[in-house]
Amino acid sequence: MGKKLLITEKPSVAMEFAKALKIQTNRKNGYIESENWIITWCVGHLVTMSYPEKYDENLKFWRLDTLPFIPQEWKYEIIPNVQNQFNIINQLMHRDDIEEIYNAGDSGREGEYIQRLVFMMAKPSPNIKMKRVWIDSQTEEEILRGIREAKDLSEYNSLSDSAYLRAKEDYLIGINFSRLLSIIYGRKLAQSIQEEKASISVGRVMTCVLGMIVSREREIRNFVKTKYYKIVGKFGEDANSFDAEWKVTENSKEFESVKLYNETGFKKEEDAKQFISELAGKKAKITELKKSKQKENAPLLFNLAEIQNECTKRFKIKPDETLEIIQNLYEKKLVTYPRTDARVLSTAVAKEIKKNLNGIAKGFKDEEIAEYIKKMVDESYSTNLIKTKYVNDSKITDHYAIIPTGQGYENYDKLPDLQKQIYKVIVKRFLAIFYPPAEYNKIQLTIDVSEKEENSKFESFFASGKVCINQGFLEILKSTEKKSSENENKENNLENLKTLKKGQEIILQNVEIKEAETTPPTRYNSGSIILAMENAGKLIEDEELREQIKGAGIGTSATRAEIMKKLEKIRYIEINAKTQIITPTQKGENIYDIVKNSMPDMLNPELTASWEKGLDLVARKEIEPTEFMEKLQKYIHSKFDRLVVRR
Repeated sequence: MGKKLLITEKPSVAMEFAKALKIQTNRKNGYIESENWIITWCVGHLVTMSYPEKYDENLKFWRLDTLPFIPQEWKYEIIPNVQNQFNIINQLMHRDDIEEIYNAGDSGREGEYIQRLVFMMAKPSPNIKMKRVWIDSQTEEEILRGIREAKDLSEYNSLSDSAYLRAKEDYLIGINFSRLLSIIYGRKLAQSIQEEKASISVGRVMTCVLGMIVSREREIRNFVKTKYYKIVGKFGEDANSFDAEWKVTENSKEFESVKLYNETGFKKEEDAKQFISELAGKKAKITELKKSKQKENAPLLFNLAEIQNECTKRFKIKPDETLEIIQNLYEKKLVTYPRTDARVLSTAVAKEIKKNLNGIAKGFKDEEIAEYIKKMVDESYSTNLIKTKYVNDSKITDHYAIIPTGQGYENYDKLPDLQKQIYKVIVKRFLAIFYPPAEYNKIQLTIDVSEKEENSKFESFFASGKVCINQGFLEILKSTEKKSSENENKENNLENLKTLKKGQEIILQNVEIKEAETTPPTRYNSGSIILAMENAGKLIEDEELREQIKGAGIGTSATRAEIMKKLEKIRYIEINAKTQIITPTQKGENIYDIVKNSMPDMLNPELTASWEKGLDLVARKEIEPTEFMEKLQKYIHSKFDRLVVRR
């Protein structure tokens, strides 16, 4: 009887597959063998694309007349330091007793690419059945399900096509434009940074991200603070007084006045003083009063970008460190697959979610978490997530959100402290979705101030108060940050606003001027830049808004941290180790200027995102790989024609 050969991405994963398949046989040189199975592994990438000089020795030299370099037939080679492992896989694939080959690479585009390159170089017999194992976690039942339900490898051909195209695109743009710009501008760059010689490294995603960082830095540098003067009124009796802010309305005598800086304040202090002097002795009346109850649901679950941003904020670590930690938690069976863009669960997973909860309840020995679970049980919180915003099959491409598996606790105690803390952050975000919404009481009111006699012109002041009356999910996700003074004011205000009624006349005690000033945009940190990349260049701080507008991003969840690492390594940016704040270097700024003057669309997040979208369309079989490649070649030629002719 023939054997099945299963290939994983690395040795540690192979061991988990062997455990799940109950293979006790001793490990051999580069593989494990039992009666029915042979399990072997890659060690990350075994095969790489050849550099131009492998096509023609003369291409070692960077010359304009040999560009653009676009191969007709692509060359690949085995990476020398992993040649031995490739040879082992190659020999195993060609054994006479092999009937089926299972691709059990990492379940994503890059994982597919690693394995397909090996298959391409090894050329297994076309008679062998090729299958693809696709899993969401490394728990035993998920591994066994993945093997049991493995589909024909050909079903993943479009994913493989998009992986090959991504690599070719990065190769062609990186090599051609780095050489072109270095030839044209290299000497000038070397002089400006006072180095003997300098090359210019550009990339499809990398250059765009550098552009985001430099343009933000220049916005801050060129920002001029502007003072303006806000008007605040104190209303009511002393014991129950409250503040309300003036805002210009169509009924104000200052409507569309050139004296205003914005709708809440004046450009000059003397104009503000003149304005408040005219309010003395006028009557005040409550013309609008709205009481409402507000509900706020727990945020969506973590995808990789969200957890990277959270860990930068909380623990001041870089995105690549976060990914490494979550990858480790995944390999220790504690969490599901990390390189995901989705923040929701699939219907199938939601139906089985009690398994995860029961696993956490029984296995995770943590007092705080035990309290949260006890409350869920005591209060009979529903575990049915179907028809909630946390379950949406249409928002899942390869994998659902990162959640705890409820397993792997035999590995938990040995984890370093930071990894334990990050695991707990994931558990809390997960448990929060079962808790009720937070509830608030909110009051909003408008006070009109006018002459004693009826007058068509009056000034409007606005006040609001908000207080949390039921914490709901906030009990788990309560912020460790101190309450802002603004929130405290709103809570204090609420008590005093409760007793008021619409139509009521009220005492205007006094009006004063508050000096305010405009603030510059904030710098990206290593977590917020990942969110901005996910949202095609926009840093969207608001959680709800992020949920709504998410579209094609720059890079992918699997590559964004690497991009930041590379920009730092080649010294185009600096990341402060304590704060994780990102600033561009002088070299980074000079390169930005060169790209802006020569090929500015490389800095355009929308363009970069559209290339990513194109790769996604290939993966979803909506466009042919040839169409994508034709567009790419046309783009490269058009840039060369313009730049070389301009010279």
